[in-house]
Amino acid sequence: MSFKTGKEVIDFAKKNNVVMVDCRITDSPGLWQHCSHPISQLEESTFQDGYGFDGSSIRGWKAINESDMLMIPDPSTAFIDPFLSHPTLVLICDVVDPLSRQPYPRDPRHVAQRAELFVKQSGVADTAYFGPEAEFFVFDSARFGTGANHGYYELDSSEAAWNTDREEGGRNLGYKIRHKEGYFPVPPHDTQQDLRTEMCLEMEKMGIEVETQHHEVATAGQAEIDMKFDTLVSMADKLLKYKYVVKNVARRHGLTATFMPKPLFKDNGSGMHTHQSLWKDGKPLFAGDKYAGLSETALYYIGGILKHSRALAAFTNPTTNSYKRLVPGYEAPVNLAYSSRNRSASCRIPTYSQSPKAKRVEVRYPDPACNPYLAFAAMLMAGIDGILNKIHPGEPLDKNIYALSPEEAKGVPTMPGSLDEAVRELENDHEFLLQGGVFSTDLIESWIAYKRENDIDPIRLRPHPHEFELYFDV
Repeated sequence: MSFKTGKEVIDFAKKNNVVMVDCRITDSPGLWQHCSHPISQLEESTFQDGYGFDGSSIRGWKAINESDMLMIPDPSTAFIDPFLSHPTLVLICDVVDPLSRQPYPRDPRHVAQRAELFVKQSGVADTAYFGPEAEFFVFDSARFGTGANHGYYELDSSEAAWNTDREEGGRNLGYKIRHKEGYFPVPPHDTQQDLRTEMCLEMEKMGIEVETQHHEVATAGQAEIDMKFDTLVSMADKLLKYKYVVKNVARRHGLTATFMPKPLFKDNGSGMHTHQSLWKDGKPLFAGDKYAGLSETALYYIGGILKHSRALAAFTNPTTNSYKRLVPGYEAPVNLAYSSRNRSASCRIPTYSQSPKAKRVEVRYPDPACNPYLAFAAMLMAGIDGILNKIHPGEPLDKNIYALSPEEAKGVPTMPGSLDEAVRELENDHEFLLQGGVFSTDLIESWIAYKRENDIDPIRLRPHPHEFELYFDV
């Protein structure tokens, strides 16, 4: 259900006996923040006038001396929250400056909107479609803490490989999922079929079309639910709804869900393979007679992605933990190459269908810790840069990249090995993001500063628990 006007939203709220309206914005790291108002405070004029809030309290945003901002509800995003006791209408909002009434350049949703506009203005295409495959873990419990003199974490799951010898109410029924053997087993190994189905049903209530759900490769409750592709901003909106549903359905059952890329040692991490395609005048631009049925436009798009991937990583893989997933041997695409069907390549061309409408590029290195507005926009800008500058990706690599000889592998570029390295790459390669005013220099500089202060330095400066095993007796 999608509304075009504020009046339609208000009529919908009355029909559903709504008592509160919950306004949501997205902070720089990519998490929803919200503020609620009695439904009496929602009028047609609100969709132009908005609600005031303190922008200095949002991570990565305004300074305290310029904190007043407005959130403007987008009527097309309205839905009823399925997790709250009292009928509550949710509206995703855009952020504007109260004085100039201009969109706030650091608002991630605005960046995504600018990216969509830039594609149209470039003349290359009029529509960009995105289809992310966000993976996650559902654990029975998650305990962690750090301090000046300690640091630890402990995760647990009733289906985890490490619990084959645990007493569970005086017995153990076995059927634990072994490491790296969690892909597609039926119950009783897969203990979360009903849980994932409940997540799908809640997503559908919120306007998300679900295509499939299944257990993923890792033990301990790794899962994936796939949504039907959509346009950039709409899909980024849906991905935040998706994460909201996954976390709240898990909590409803006394479980906890995480989109952390690599919570488990020695097992697969959670990625977010992202399918992308461009269309113009209702026709797919990625279908053609080149490699794997692609067009020259699609190859140039891939060329742009591969050229800028090391800088893109600062947005697509934005945590220090992301780079514990991006290592060989766990299905993560470390090497920057493209291929048809080959899942060890960072850009894959799916071959399930020969229909021109199905031609797309799957970028495999992003992870679900990213801010989808920024990550999708950045990848799109890289692809468009490839098209405008005719950046050819070179020859495809159809071999198993992890099995290449050292001599063969030497010529294949790789993703950064750390967030620090990715941020430095972004410092040196971001002009393509500034085209059309999509990303601002201010946003990029603030992103880099935020990552160094809040992600990189806190990890770099702390002793790691495993260091005590390695070095305590030196």
